[in-house]
Amino acid sequence: MEYLSKEQKRMYLPMKANSIKKLIAPFLVLFSIICSAQNKELLIIGTMHTVPNIVENAYRPLLKRAVDYAPEAIYVEYIQPNDTMSLKVHSPRFLYQSDSIRTISPTNEAKVHLFYKKKLAELTNEECYLLSMSYLAQRDKANYSYYHYLSTYGIDGCKKPLRNESEDLTFKLASRLGIKELYSIDDHQTDKHYYEAWNKAIANGKKNGNTKILNQLIKKNDRQRILPSLMGNLGEYTNSKKVLNRYYLINSFRFAQCSDEYTRAVTKYWDERNYRMALNIAKQISEKPYTKNILIVGAGHVISLQKALEKVYPDLKVLLISQADY
Repeated sequence: MEYLSKEQKRMYLPMKANSIKKLIAPFLVLFSIICSAQNKELLIIGTMHTVPNIVENAYRPLLKRAVDYAPEAIYVEYIQPNDTMSLKVHSPRFLYQSDSIRTISPTNEAKVHLFYKKKLAELTNEECYLLSMSYLAQRDKANYSYYHYLSTYGIDGCKKPLRNESEDLTFKLASRLGIKELYSIDDHQTDKHYYEAWNKAIANGKKNGNTKILNQLIKKNDRQRILPSLMGNLGEYTNSKKVLNRYYLINSFRFAQCSDEYTRAVTKYWDERNYRMALNIAKQISEKPYTKNILIVGAGHVISLQKALEKVYPDLKVLLISQADY
């Protein structure tokens, strides 16, 4: 440096500073990602899927809780677009429609791309419809359903409850927060094996007493949810720890007092499905920049997913809505 003139020094020092900035920039980005990963959390809301006609506004209290949480990303119990096996098993008609529209009436992607750049509140009903068709062509049932709902009822959504978790909770939550895309996590690859084992376990259960226990659990749940349903608290009741545990025992056949190859098979296929769902959740949350995430899923999955996420993504903070304090 002693050989440089004052003018050369004035030019050299800023260049050196810029070089240092470029050198450390990747490390700053990596540090940011690590810090973000450590702070990520997932709030799980268990749903009733559809509710009886006599129950009014069953999802309204859950919607308020979800809005207050203010998630940056919403994960839903829909099949991922690239999971062809699950689509064939669970949604063959949707798969056929998707593949057909892509062949018969391809979407004008250049036009649709302009809609993606708009804020949700700026989209017209017609633009929402075109976006729904684009998602249909992509085999994305979650976002196809979301934008089809918006094209039908507008950004503010349907005024009357439709008694379904998607319309009354998920889509209203997303539209109120201006969220333009939902993330799918479901898996149905082994449904056939699960239900075959379930039916055989039920048949054997009529002899060994397991089916009697199952019927008692179901009747107990039906009795206990009458008052919460009438009081408008069915969603809160469904997410109580005792009810979530009851659903966990039922769906995995862990309530059985007499274990056999079929009860064990039900447990195996249930756990494996939820493990794959947990992997779908973990992969997306770890890859995306969002800190506050919410999962809206059937109540029977909540405990299973909580256990599976502890294994596949131990750094993720998992909250149940009955325990959440925010």
